[in-house]
Amino acid sequence: MIYKIALAYIVAISIISIIVCCYDKIAAKHMTKHRTRESTLLLLSALGGSVAMLATMLIIRHKTKHVKFMLGIPLIILLQAAAVIALFILL
Repeated sequence: MIYKIALAYIVAISIISIIVCCYDKIAAKHMTKHRTRESTLLLLSALGGSVAMLATMLIIRHKTKHVKFMLGIPLIILLQAAAVIALFILL
């Protein structure tokens, strides 16, 4: 049961991450002032949408020149993977 809830959460946060990243790309193209903050993108990654965020960034070529994102999000992925492994060992 807990695995289904965790999976549903990851799917939901991943979808939100994809939508927000795509929205920011569109806003950047149209040079609108309604952009998404970088901290929001990183927060969505930290909350579980890191794999989806990284994949979306690479596919739509958004924020790929920013070191903060190209090093930060893979680091978040590694930390999340370590946390999942630790949980499986403890449970």
